Amino acid sequence: MKVISVANQKGGVGKTTTSVNLSAALAAMDKRVLLIDLDPQGNATVSVGLNKAELGATAFELLVEQQPLSSVVTSIDTLRMDCLPADGDLTAAEVALLSAEDREQRLKAALDEGSARYDFVIIDCPPALNMLTINGLASADGVLIPVQAEYYAMEGLGELLRAMNQIQKGGLNRSLRREGILLTMVDRRTRLCRDVVEQLREVFGDEGFQ
Repeated sequence: MKVISVANQKGGVGKTTTSVNLSAALAAMDKRVLLIDLDPQGNATVSVGLNKAELGATAFELLVEQQPLSSVVTSIDTLRMDCLPADGDLTAAEVALLSAEDREQRLKAALDEGSARYDFVIIDCPPALNMLTINGLASADGVLIPVQAEYYAMEGLGELLRAMNQIQKGGLNRSLRREGILLTMVDRRTRLCRDVVEQLREVFGDEGFQ
């Protein structure tokens, strides 16, 4: 099982779009896929056709009540994959986890128990370096970082990389690595966009996806 967190603390850069479409593409390739929505806005949940008002269990039950993974995921038959959905309750989960034992490792423990069920787990992290994102990073083999090709593209990226470094050195996830940098909303007709693309290529080299 390979676990990929899609993260960037800057909002509106395409994390959810990337997470949902990557999950659907892997499922179309006959891979066993679990999409995890860790954002209280629940946009990934809605994107795969689920109604947030009709959810039975969500990531809240997994993280706070520590219900087993198998009891909280929802099968999306049309996409041939599973989803761990999210809604506004995850805002309360963020608070509850602050005083919880093993608060940074709740998601990892649940995924370890269900590792035989999936080939890929894609985690849509919220646009903040909070306890939910830390759970996503502590669980991941790699981090896919969507970066919008605009003026403030590098803003926040440094903080995410520092957080990843702390998670590695602090022992939460020593094997965590960057999966790559994914440029989103690219319009090569503009000079600004071309400059951002060139800058990212200079800094990250081959880590930038085509």
